[in-house]
Amino acid sequence: MSDQPRPDNQPQPLVQGFPRPGRLVEHAYWELTIAATGTPVQVKALGDLRRLPRPWDPPTCTHPDLRLELWMWLEDVTTWINHEYNWDPDTYIPTCWPNHPHLVHDLAVLADQRRRAGMANTSDALEDWHRYALPTFHDRMRERLKTHCDNGHQPWPSTSRHARHTSDPHHRRRIHTYTIDARFDAPQDLAPVAPSARLRVVDGEVLDQETGEVLE
Repeated sequence: MSDQPRPDNQPQPLVQGFPRPGRLVEHAYWELTIAATGTPVQVKALGDLRRLPRPWDPPTCTHPDLRLELWMWLEDVTTWINHEYNWDPDTYIPTCWPNHPHLVHDLAVLADQRRRAGMANTSDALEDWHRYALPTFHDRMRERLKTHCDNGHQPWPSTSRHARHTSDPHHRRRIHTYTIDARFDAPQDLAPVAPSARLRVVDGEVLDQETGEVLE
């Protein structure tokens, strides 16, 4: 009988290191560092700082390659958190996390904060991540998901309510409310301001410039 251990009995590290983001995500972080600490010439070379991609806010990462790389990093971070921190199934991040926008937003911030904590020169930021950021994330996840996805991803329970919220009659009603509020106690010598680029106030009526409809 062989004395060689089976592959599943091979020694394993006690802990796994935090996943590093890919080259494009790292470049986005490098540009943000230059924006915060660079010389005036370096900052100017970046162009409009408002347009810089911010990995903790996924919608700002509009380049397809960068966006895909961000998703792959968050995939690795999610697997890492589940392996390193989630002993109880109640805190396990579900495999369907990409189908939950609230988890996507939360995980992007959580990954960013863990990355910065791991680069700090003291343990203070990492202690804060352990003490506050991660437990708070787990609490929000449990409160929002409850048990809906314990046995596989479930359709969004608020689908019909969201459809009603975004329906045309309800949307028009809210726009009308906003317009009335915008006029309330306004100085008489100021012209009314349209609530959006699409809408315009004409003779006291709100006109949808795309459809030509007067919103009552």
